[in-house]
Amino acid sequence: MNEPGKIEVEEVSAVPSAPRARVEVDERGQPVDREAAAAPAADTADAGRKPDYLDGFLAQKPNLAPGAGEPGGDLYEGVIDALKEIYDPEIPVNIYELGLIYGVDITQDAHVAVTMTLTTPHCPVAESMPGEVELRVGAVPGVGSAEVNLIWDPPWDPAKMSDEAKLELGML
Repeated sequence: MNEPGKIEVEEVSAVPSAPRARVEVDERGQPVDREAAAAPAADTADAGRKPDYLDGFLAQKPNLAPGAGEPGGDLYEGVIDALKEIYDPEIPVNIYELGLIYGVDITQDAHVAVTMTLTTPHCPVAESMPGEVELRVGAVPGVGSAEVNLIWDPPWDPAKMSDEAKLELGML
């Protein structure tokens, strides 16, 4: 196969099969771990117990410190910081400074409801932006669940932008 562009084909009649994994089971049909069986048992009370990692995780309830969900609180500020990381694709300003966020409400059980709008109903990201906001807010440590309410009344106008956003866009 020294010539460029040529393909060499090799035919085979048989291929050896891959070795199979062997798992030993006890009389109850449970897998036996020979290494764990050789080690001395520290506690036999949980020997037949299956791991219940998800049960413990789902049983945890968010523990909000007083004022954490209010302006100036840790959770509220974390949500605002997450919103400031989301940028409008057409305008180089984050959606918070742009004035698209009308409200952030946090309940005692750490449910966050964000009320927002877009610059126009025909915005190219009208379908994806609320989903991105929900994902980013839901990823903030301490947030139990997140919900985005997209509204059009009152409509957005440039007067809702912060001074920082106006400065960034050369409007000041």
